[in-house]
Amino acid sequence: MSSAPPPIPVTVVGLGADGWAGLTAAARSSLSAAEVLIGGPRQLDLLPAECPGQRVAWPSPLRPAVPKLMAEHAGRRITVLASGDPMFYGIGRALAEELGPHALLVHPHPSSVSYACARLGWPVEDTEVVTVVGRPVARLAAALYDGRRVLVLSAGAASPGEIAALLRERGFGPSRMRVLEQLGSERENAYEGTADGWDHAPGDPLNVVAVDCRRDPAHDGPRLGATPGLPDSAYEHDGQLTKRHVRAATLCALAPAPGELLWDIGGGSGSIGIEWMRTHPSCRAVAVERVPERAARIARNAAALGVPGLRVVVGAAPEALTALPAPDAVFIGGGLTAPGLLDAVWAALAPGGRLVVNTVTLESEAVLADRYRRHGGDLVKLAVAHAVPVGGFTGWRQAMAVTQWSVTKPMTATLTATKEKDQT
Repeated sequence: MSSAPPPIPVTVVGLGADGWAGLTAAARSSLSAAEVLIGGPRQLDLLPAECPGQRVAWPSPLRPAVPKLMAEHAGRRITVLASGDPMFYGIGRALAEELGPHALLVHPHPSSVSYACARLGWPVEDTEVVTVVGRPVARLAAALYDGRRVLVLSAGAASPGEIAALLRERGFGPSRMRVLEQLGSERENAYEGTADGWDHAPGDPLNVVAVDCRRDPAHDGPRLGATPGLPDSAYEHDGQLTKRHVRAATLCALAPAPGELLWDIGGGSGSIGIEWMRTHPSCRAVAVERVPERAARIARNAAALGVPGLRVVVGAAPEALTALPAPDAVFIGGGLTAPGLLDAVWAALAPGGRLVVNTVTLESEAVLADRYRRHGGDLVKLAVAHAVPVGGFTGWRQAMAVTQWSVTKPMTATLTATKEKDQT
């Protein structure tokens, strides 16, 4: 009995600004043999006539088109063109997710980051990379630290000017900027200046911006660190803000890890979700806030602090939670006494998920004491006092104490719930 032939792999070829001349013999062979060539118009135009395959330009938006195009040309020899390294912010990721890594044959090319670091003399492993291709330039704000080197993958000719404006706004006007255009091609070019004095006209759309971060000591904004517990003054708020020291303790209890999703219920000013996302670029968060004005404020704070990808849902919990993706962790900072909220959150958490709840009222504290008795975890009282003038002396002013319950849903929760149901 004969088995069916293995499916034809989709070949992915990384292409640099030097086009055909910069490809390996294996990459050229794949392109010449392809029946279907898929890529951006600029990439397709770089191919010579000896690549006779049907040329198909990616539509916009690109990501939803991937499964449709793959299905339309199934059974044919497909070669997809990518810029630089296909697996570095490239189409290779979408193809691997859609088809599976086993269905791909990838011919990488040096990425623009590799070229840029080679020109600048920057170690690649010590260089932060931020892309604004199809993403808000506000993402750069989370990478700004004095003395840090950042490479920004531009979205086009306007990106350098937008980056300079953001640097000035965030207090990094003295930062040195270098724009590297057409890296690897015969038309390679570079120019530079500081964000404060940036007056260059838009140049080539194919560019990378290198930023030597320098903070302006005269800037009146607060200095932002890399750990949770940003200064309260970093946030626009109406008083609904988890204060700095309690916020740091709350993020510690939530224990964010790369790729995880947080529900921030009763978002207020968005500080917990924002600082969750700042811990790692792949962390995600949804802030649920019932007051539209506060929801808008959360979005502004998220953009200002470099995490514009924070999702804001306007609505009251638990009703607003029903359509959300399952969380890895949940923080409840408001609305604890809403009927069914804790039960809904507990059900949404998978075994191993974390729940942290803060409250300052006796009524809510009683609810937490009951849940602590039923589920265990840690129940703590967080008290913070600040030194303030008392006449000609100094004394302590006590802030309202916060009761915090944190718990990890046990791995046996599903089994236990099943047994209890059977017994009833």
